[in-house]
Amino acid sequence: MHQAKSSLAWLSVALLVVLVGGGCTPSPYGDLGLVTGTVTYEGQPYPNAMVLFTPTAGGRPSRGITDESGKYELIYIRTTRGALPGDHTVMITTVPPPSEERKIFKETLPPRYNTRTELQHTVELGENVIDFDLEKK
Repeated sequence: MHQAKSSLAWLSVALLVVLVGGGCTPSPYGDLGLVTGTVTYEGQPYPNAMVLFTPTAGGRPSRGITDESGKYELIYIRTTRGALPGDHTVMITTVPPPSEERKIFKETLPPRYNTRTELQHTVELGENVIDFDLEKK
């Protein structure tokens, strides 16, 4: 009986060590990194832009829309904020204004930021502030 109690005590201590000091601290955002930032174009805040982060290793992309001051926050799915950790290809496109007439919308931003994007970024677990200073050239 004494040996069973001793084994149970050691098992309890081992379990406590694994749970408390397992070597990593969980992110407050789960398995995602919270991503916020600002998009500027030619030095000015760029409102109404969609910022799309697509993981290069595959997986669900995250997206956000800039507000009037060019600030965005990525959404992973529905109301879940964040993006998968790792390397991402980033596309930034202008969101066309709503219109009753069917017009062809011309993208304001150069293709190197969207259709032929050159933008890459790494998302870490936890909080990430990722700003984009875009230029016409």
